[in-house]
Amino acid sequence: MHIAALILSVLLALAMLQSGVMKFLRPAWIRQFAEAVHLTTSQLTALGSLQIAATVGLLWGIWFPPFAIAAAIGLALYFTGAIIAHLRSGDRNMLGAVVFLALSIATSVVLVLNVA
Repeated sequence: MHIAALILSVLLALAMLQSGVMKFLRPAWIRQFAEAVHLTTSQLTALGSLQIAATVGLLWGIWFPPFAIAAAIGLALYFTGAIIAHLRSGDRNMLGAVVFLALSIATSVVLVLNVA
């Protein structure tokens, strides 16, 4: 795996692990974000599970790149949905989702170019 692909994959994996774990721990600031976009506790758990699954895919992708590509593309779709959810609910506090979307897209592009 090319060094740029490795760095982006690990960076995105660490960010998703932290974000996913926070969705399980549910500190006050996460509950506020969830309430702003009308998420239930079970939905928050499902979203955290998806992020942790993506973490596994990104890390496993170090040895088997198709897993990392699938995880990064899945996260790009995930954060596109997150931005849509913020817009629909009228919540403009979506900087994190935008940054993670950009990181997911960048990781996807570098991974695909690395395989080609």
